[in-house]
Amino acid sequence: MRIAMIGTGYVGLVSGACFSDFGHEVVCVDKDARKIELLHQNVMPIYEPGLDALVASNVKAGRLSFTTDLAEGVKDADAVFIAVGTPSRRGDGHADLSYVFAAAREIAENLTKPSVIVTKSTVPVGTGDEVERIIAEVAPESGAKVVSNPEFLREGAAIEDFKRPDRVVVGTEDEFARQVMREIYRPLSLNQSAPILFTGRRTSELIKYAANAFLAVKITFINEIADLCEQVGADVQEVSRGIGMDNRIGGKFLHAGPGYGGSCFPKDTLALMKTAADNDTPLRIVEATVQVNDARKRAMGRKVIKAMGGDVRGKTVGILGLTFKPNTDDMRDAPSLSIIAALQDAGATVKAYDPEGVEQASKMLTDVEFVANPYAAADGADALVIVTEWDAFRALDLTRIKNSLKSPILVDLRNIYPPAELERAGLQYTGVGKPSRD
Repeated sequence: MRIAMIGTGYVGLVSGACFSDFGHEVVCVDKDARKIELLHQNVMPIYEPGLDALVASNVKAGRLSFTTDLAEGVKDADAVFIAVGTPSRRGDGHADLSYVFAAAREIAENLTKPSVIVTKSTVPVGTGDEVERIIAEVAPESGAKVVSNPEFLREGAAIEDFKRPDRVVVGTEDEFARQVMREIYRPLSLNQSAPILFTGRRTSELIKYAANAFLAVKITFINEIADLCEQVGADVQEVSRGIGMDNRIGGKFLHAGPGYGGSCFPKDTLALMKTAADNDTPLRIVEATVQVNDARKRAMGRKVIKAMGGDVRGKTVGILGLTFKPNTDDMRDAPSLSIIAALQDAGATVKAYDPEGVEQASKMLTDVEFVANPYAAADGADALVIVTEWDAFRALDLTRIKNSLKSPILVDLRNIYPPAELERAGLQYTGVGKPSRD
């Protein structure tokens, strides 16, 4: 099938590349001429493991192409996916849908055949109704059908998630649209991958927000349990394992740490809260989750200060990991931002290392020295803090780390290392949700 993907951000580029790898003919469209020029050179605008090779192979095979010309991209398309940004709107936290609606209008102006218009962007309930209204206004005779098809991609594992998903959610009650979407996702059935869940369009839109909100709740819940563990002498990793073995709960997203960040959970929880408020149905659990998570990031800065004796003025702190999670260069709402701000406000000097995030971090942080490797972050520092659990930090030479530090203090906010291992290396250990080892 011929597919047009409007937007070459994270969702659009990964989805477009994977659809082309299924054998579909895909044209990715973006207004940013520089981004398209770089894609023609196989330079990815985001860091996602394996994406550059996937793009290159499908471009070479003639199944994937890039253009700034939306009319050319939409021409003769069986399906047009809208995968543009929906950032949080200033003031009320609601999703900014201006890019979605502008794309819908331009698509309608350039349709050449009855097509299925698919909202792949994360959008609030009712967005598909407005997209449908726009298309009916601009191109009433087009025969286009509007479908919701939310994405459930984890940054750092997006290609695997797309090709072997838990489920594919499609919101439509139109039989023509169902057949088109079945054909687009038919390759998944070849490896017996995922069921396609057909629902109403509004239900589909809500599924995406509800899923992300629930995962955010799980993360925030275990983080609060971690705080309790520290007070009562329990180990949060063992608590997580104990409750996660219950099939009704499950072990995923029960890893205590410095709080969630990224492109999805922060903005999606805010957008869901706004939708709930607009419909006079407040979501108190989600509201509490957002408040607790925001406070936690700054509290992790105070945790580091406490581990350093309560006063960091004039001291240097080494930071390992800046991105909100490993295997991405995404700095949006990363806990490191709040942690570093808290340390700097208290008078500390910060130097930091991240395998992929320095370019983005340098645009968002000031007065931070970015170094070339983990040992340079430790060299001469009064403490070293693990903020993001990159694989590169899982087997550090702890003796070298200890000898590089001015004071042998290591704060592990991801619980990568067993406390006893750090202590054998002569390091003073602070973890998350761990009993005191005084």
